[in-house]
Amino acid sequence: KAYRPGAGIQNPIPLKEPKPAYTTEAMRAKIQGSVLLEAVVDEHGLVSDVRVIRSLDRLYGLDQEAIKAARQWLFRPALDRDNKPVPIIVQLELDFRLH
Repeated sequence: KAYRPGAGIQNPIPLKEPKPAYTTEAMRAKIQGSVLLEAVVDEHGLVSDVRVIRSLDRLYGLDQEAIKAARQWLFRPALDRDNKPVPIIVQLELDFRLH
């Protein structure tokens, strides 16, 4: 069971945050913004159970690219009151910006 933030749980700390890739179609359509995801960071700092909470783009694949990138993130795990690593539910916001 994954914890929610709070209640004496120290939040996980991002160590590696790969940026999501733009799809060619989304670039052509000049889509910018962010995708809000919910995910579980497990006791090893790995991301799983990623789902979209706020979509940016279902048509050109940016939501899928955000999920793909989030699965590659790495965290220092969340800790409980006894400083033991625990799984926690987090929200991740991944941005898509054209330069």
